Amino acid sequence: MFVLDSRLQQDSLVLGDFPLCRLLLSKDANYPWFILVPRRADISELFQLDAADQQQLWQETTYLAQALQQSFAADKMNVATLGNVVSQLHMHVIVRRRDDAAWPAPVWGKVAAVEYGEAQLAELRQRLRETLNDDYKEA
Repeated sequence: MFVLDSRLQQDSLVLGDFPLCRLLLSKDANYPWFILVPRRADISELFQLDAADQQQLWQETTYLAQALQQSFAADKMNVATLGNVVSQLHMHVIVRRRDDAAWPAPVWGKVAAVEYGEAQLAELRQRLRETLNDDYKEA
């Protein structure tokens, strides 16, 4: 049974689901920072997914990155799975701009996280509704 890692629960907000992945938003408003988590139990590495799920993860990641790049006018999309702190397989999809708080450095630990305000969060959710296709179901 799929259970979201407690650290991901603590550090992010659940936005919705794609066919395979839960879509999360990092609680750091410095960057539009999204996280895809395959809804599969006990998976920590890409190669542990079966071939169909591997393909689906890449499709969802690519689709999300392309949609976010256009919607947020990104200068660069950072896409990565690291898992050094949270072992549950998760894919970071981070919109980067030359004027963001950490550019050109990595986002991890560069500046203090900034909480989303209610209006910011509502605007972001609306932007996703307008940007993402029917494969995405809002929570």
